[in-house]
Amino acid sequence: MDATIFSITDWGVLNKAKAVLHLSRWREHLPYTIPLVVGGAMIANHLNGAQLDWRLFVVTIASIFAQSFAFMINDLADAPDDALDPKKKQRNPISSGALTYRQGMIVTWGTFVISAMLFALGGMWAFVMGGAMLILSYLYSAHPFRWKARPITDVLSHALMLSTLLLMVGFFTYSAVPGVAWFAFASAFFFSAYGQFFNQVDDYIVDKAAGLRNTVVLLGKNGTKLLMYASIILAALFLCASILAGVFPNWLGTVALIAIFTTTLFTWDTDMRGNKAQGSGVVQKPGLLMFNIVILSWWAQAMGFFAV
Repeated sequence: MDATIFSITDWGVLNKAKAVLHLSRWREHLPYTIPLVVGGAMIANHLNGAQLDWRLFVVTIASIFAQSFAFMINDLADAPDDALDPKKKQRNPISSGALTYRQGMIVTWGTFVISAMLFALGGMWAFVMGGAMLILSYLYSAHPFRWKARPITDVLSHALMLSTLLLMVGFFTYSAVPGVAWFAFASAFFFSAYGQFFNQVDDYIVDKAAGLRNTVVLLGKNGTKLLMYASIILAALFLCASILAGVFPNWLGTVALIAIFTTTLFTWDTDMRGNKAQGSGVVQKPGLLMFNIVILSWWAQAMGFFAV
């Protein structure tokens, strides 16, 4: 290995550090990673009386690294193609030259190792769920697998690695008896599937021109829209089933209502991708904000910051 790779001149100081943070795309995944992991742990606490401890912090950090790895490996694999598109070239630190490919490889696989080690500290089930998340992240983007470019596997892997497994990591760190928690896991899966279908509909023209054979190219824009709406309906139904089954304490309903009222006080002009909010995209950002308020209020109550 070239020793100069870590020299001050080549590796840099602030610019390289900023490029690594950019490569992790932490701003995109932190808003859903933390509440999903914490939410899973809180469900285990509520349903099975599991006592929360230091492992929640560890598996949350591990999950943040895992999600960072998912975005990093994606940018590494897409770097040659992104370099041909002026807009994508500037977004991808590898394509723009902010990081060399070798530097990108080092920080990406370093992130993988750190994440796996932290998951191991959370116990066997945390390591299993976290390991599945990391493996799916690799298969989703890396050549020659590229599950994101294949029908069915693109949606399944996305829904598992960017949502469902995060909730399950939090839960299984503290309990191996999910019971009615499966309703919540299913809801998370279909909410994430909706997000993937939403993104694919938005990218339909680009994906088709690139010769991809993912779900939207296979089914067409209208067929994928039907699956998108079916996913959001199923997600809502499983969420309702979770509430009726007692997965969440009743007082969270009041918090949810307050959060809904709070989010309606603001104008949401863009969806989660930064595009002009249209259709179901209008509720994406306020929905995520409401989810954070509810889960973090639940955690704060369990930690004794306030009583119900």
